[in-house]
Amino acid sequence: MYSLNQIKASLRHSLLTGFVMLGLMLSAGLLTSCTEDNNEVEEFADWKAVNDKYWTNLYNETKQKIANGDTSWKIILNYSYQNQVHNADGTQTYAPEKHIIVHELEKGKGAGVPLFTDSVHVHYQGRLLPSTTYTSGLIFDSSWGFTDFNAKTARPAQMRVSKVVDGFATALQNMHIGDHWVVYVPYQLGYGNREVKGVPTYSNLIFDLRLHSYYRANNK
Repeated sequence: MYSLNQIKASLRHSLLTGFVMLGLMLSAGLLTSCTEDNNEVEEFADWKAVNDKYWTNLYNETKQKIANGDTSWKIILNYSYQNQVHNADGTQTYAPEKHIIVHELEKGKGAGVPLFTDSVHVHYQGRLLPSTTYTSGLIFDSSWGFTDFNAKTARPAQMRVSKVVDGFATALQNMHIGDHWVVYVPYQLGYGNREVKGVPTYSNLIFDLRLHSYYRANNK
């Protein structure tokens, strides 16, 4: 038989042990929460610098590929700057971020290209540069979902060329029906310093585009 004092001592010990365990559990939870918060913050660490460096390297590498005769790569001036002449000799030099970069994966057979006022049917998927968790780049939008493209089941999205970001609009106005391009858009021709639909500020955008069809504004 235990004495009353022994029983009280045992109860005090059990309560103390319980409080200690509860404290440890709460501390672990708080540490886990802090770690998760830190991971979330670090997902796009130094994002502007990362995207600026990426674009400079990609632009220079693409120029070299083109100079070496690789016709699958293109550097296209943003549509809003085309046909502008400022210099006395009729030339104009634009910064790398005033262009989009295109890697043509498949050449279509269509004759014409969409105009700025046209509407298009296009398969597309947009992603960001690789980041801490998303090693292939976060997919932020897609007309066929977040799986691999399936031509038998995918349905193209309908949109007006004039309603998308400049880089996307520039690509569409240079595509022929059937073209399959990977389009690299600097953040200056994307969302810039705005956070939109979960896309962080200063994000270069990478689009997988397949032009299905287009029609004139007055020929719906």
